Amino acid sequence: MGIIKTDSSYMISSYSVAGSLEKAGPLGDKIDFCEDGDDAFGKDTWEKAESEMQRLAATGAIGAAGIAPRDVDVAFSGDLINQCIASTHGIMSLGIPDCGLFGACSTCAESILLGAVFSSYVKNTALAVTSSHNCSAERQFRFPVEYAALRTPTSQWTVTGSAAFVVSPDKRDGAPRVTEGLLGRIADSGTDDLNNMGAAMAPAAADTLARYLKESGKSPADFDRIVTGDLGAEGSSLFLELVYALGYDVSSRHADCGLDIYDTERQDMHSGGSGCGCSAVVMSAKYLPMLRGKEIKNMLFIGTGALMNAMSVGQGNTIPSIAHLVALSSD
Repeated sequence: MGIIKTDSSYMISSYSVAGSLEKAGPLGDKIDFCEDGDDAFGKDTWEKAESEMQRLAATGAIGAAGIAPRDVDVAFSGDLINQCIASTHGIMSLGIPDCGLFGACSTCAESILLGAVFSSYVKNTALAVTSSHNCSAERQFRFPVEYAALRTPTSQWTVTGSAAFVVSPDKRDGAPRVTEGLLGRIADSGTDDLNNMGAAMAPAAADTLARYLKESGKSPADFDRIVTGDLGAEGSSLFLELVYALGYDVSSRHADCGLDIYDTERQDMHSGGSGCGCSAVVMSAKYLPMLRGKEIKNMLFIGTGALMNAMSVGQGNTIPSIAHLVALSSD
């Protein structure tokens, strides 16, 4: 499958929810709702807290669009927890037909792209919503936070956050348009380090971007920003090298959601942020407002995901990855 054209798809609203560490980061004052305490969101388990974040994000985005849940035709939801239970319990009460997704950290881009396809070709109003919670993710993929395990310099901090986007075929003033997209291919660099997700995901991001530029006939100069999410410091450096080797220099316009969400030095976040909620929160809090305000006119969002679990790595498997691309315009 090549480039998918999605000309009649508009991101008419979004809403972001995040935890206390994210509130303390550079985007804290731009996130719509931040937890100011223990990141439990009033719940008694981390998994329930993540579901509550999704509920808040979904209802916030629907409200910001000036519509009701019954006006949303389909939801594309995803998270990191087994069987996507954060999404299931998060949006169940809304009564929206749902397609559950798992693309690891690429899920935000995947959900937006699928929402745009439904908007363009089925003329549906779609909800794209994703989340992650540091405490639920750590005990599933690595060690429970109570272990106080040391983190390696290449490790990324799973973001406690969620964001939702309403994608509609109905044009509204200032709403960014999803112009096209490209589904990623599974790549495997041979990485097997759970604490170096950036190295695992960079080859997939480079492959997707190079395919898109070749198939579209466009150059990096056609875009004000080329945003990956979430490669972090280690993965971003590798991504730029790989893309350059493929014939493209994107260093002057590249940004990464994993580096945007935290002040990595002041907050000691090592290689940056990660998780389904990372790119979702950054897109909602930073890049969509820039498109709405026409600070940037055209951008590429490349959501990157490491496709593994603790069992697969424990059995000696390497960590495959995938990257989905969404092109956005303020025109």
